[in-house]
Amino acid sequence: MSVVIIGAGQAGLQLADSLRTEGYDGKIEVIGEEFGVPYQRPPLSKDYLAPGKEAAPLPLRGPSFFLDKHITLHAGVRALTVDRPERTVKTTEGMLEYDHLVFATGARNRMLSCPGALLPGVHGLKTLSDAEALHMALPAARNIVIIGAGFIGLEFAAAALAHGCNVTVLEFAPRPMGRALTPVMSEWFAGALRSQGISLRLDEGIERFEPGTDGRVAAAISTSGASYPADLVLVGIGVQPNDTLARDSGIETSNGIVVDETLRTADPAILAIGDCANFPSAHSLGNLRLESVQNATDQGRHAARTILGTESPYNALPWFWSTQGPYKLQMAGIPQPNDDILILGDQSEAKFSVLCFRQGILAAVESVNNAADHMAARKLLSAGTAITRNLVESEGFTLKAATREVSLVSPVP
Repeated sequence: MSVVIIGAGQAGLQLADSLRTEGYDGKIEVIGEEFGVPYQRPPLSKDYLAPGKEAAPLPLRGPSFFLDKHITLHAGVRALTVDRPERTVKTTEGMLEYDHLVFATGARNRMLSCPGALLPGVHGLKTLSDAEALHMALPAARNIVIIGAGFIGLEFAAAALAHGCNVTVLEFAPRPMGRALTPVMSEWFAGALRSQGISLRLDEGIERFEPGTDGRVAAAISTSGASYPADLVLVGIGVQPNDTLARDSGIETSNGIVVDETLRTADPAILAIGDCANFPSAHSLGNLRLESVQNATDQGRHAARTILGTESPYNALPWFWSTQGPYKLQMAGIPQPNDDILILGDQSEAKFSVLCFRQGILAAVESVNNAADHMAARKLLSAGTAITRNLVESEGFTLKAATREVSLVSPVP
């Protein structure tokens, strides 16, 4: 049997690793578009950009991983077409046959189309080469404009502040990180970021960029008509799934590659995992497409079991983190717009949690600088423990104490 994995990121390598761990001894071939050893992406917007640190990527696996596990990595190779009847993948270096094909193709940055978007000095941040360019440019930068107040944009804002830059963030929406966070957490971050010295401009998008006499970006003109000086711009307006190859091969796509609860597509020989996969989830009100290390890793493990014949639903609890200067944001579960909200802790001390209740039961928890609450929430939500609002409001209640009443089948990873 042969397994071909398109994508050499977190999800793809976890799948390859898990196949071996689960006892699969057949051929595994991993196709990765980037040259070199696959690396971790989350540090690229955080520690990699810190002042005074030598930039060095963190590999996803050790140097002997592929040799020891008998896994073939096709680095710097692109998958061109998939022939489903013949079960072959045509790549830039030849043809590969498969019994099982897995799309772990990730996502790509959304691009601006406004005037000046391609000027020198306007950057994105997704790949190692993107991070290297920013690492080189930051020490000389003075005025930085960031388009988009999502996780990447705000993590980069913290790095820019650490370099002593003036930082302006333009966000078209009324709240930072508004698609992912509850209003109460999002609004708290708006105030916290401003207190750190970031000029956060909400309800204000980008109209165009203007060059200086040297041809590089010099100013950002917003939708309000305001002009902001900029010798470096980061565009962080989200990502879109890399699902074109799957769609061209006849696989259903809708905000990603559509899969069932086992992570299979409608073609039983083809699966999709990670940032490119749109999957049903009991933790949301419908299908999800998640962009997180946790989801990529857990889906890689689950897909290995699916390939080897275990037909169980994927139901891992989503969790996520973001470090923005002195603030460590951690999330467990998926907040929904109509959730009932309760705050534990002291917002003024930047150590608190936002609890989200759905039909009276705890469904998600957001925490700032409160790892104990986050880890407890992951344990409770993963175990399916019914934590009611009345219980939380009872005297002496803590999430950590509540975990002592829970018998877990396995520890939280």
